[in-house]
Amino acid sequence: MRKLFILFSVLMCFNVYGQLARKKAIKPVAAATQQQALKIVDFEELKTIINKKDDKLYLVNFWATWCKPCVAELPGFMEVNKIYRNNPHFKMILVSMDMAKELNAGVKTFIKKNDITPDVYLLDDNKRMNEWIPTIDTNWSGAIPATVFYRNGKKLEFIENVIEKEELVKLINRHL
Repeated sequence: MRKLFILFSVLMCFNVYGQLARKKAIKPVAAATQQQALKIVDFEELKTIINKKDDKLYLVNFWATWCKPCVAELPGFMEVNKIYRNNPHFKMILVSMDMAKELNAGVKTFIKKNDITPDVYLLDDNKRMNEWIPTIDTNWSGAIPATVFYRNGKKLEFIENVIEKEELVKLINRHL
């Protein structure tokens, strides 16, 4: 089942990648002033991070360094995070779907090279993905990129596709 998930995710990435041909490579954005979280978590830990009842809007983006559409949408996400990161009612979280063994060599290097500023959690829970994927959204096929908006432990919106910067701003403003 894991191989099917990976194959499906890769196929979805290439499908969406065609829509992103006009995108440029990731451009570095100034580093955040706050300390960035970067750690490996299982789904139970991730749930406690995103389901806080603190009246913040949590934008949670599922991505991977090997997913071209995910990488292509990140510059827009970083620009948007730069706009909203000082808003006490907003928090962006990136959830890497890379393999845990890739944390040091792949994910950390990617984050540093591309000046990724939001908290990044590597979700190391592949064996139970058929359990937690429907918990995120019952219609989620497991393809990435996928973005979810939460407030006070309640899912507000789920998008299984690339989100352009302008659309992301509209979505955030709608939910803030």
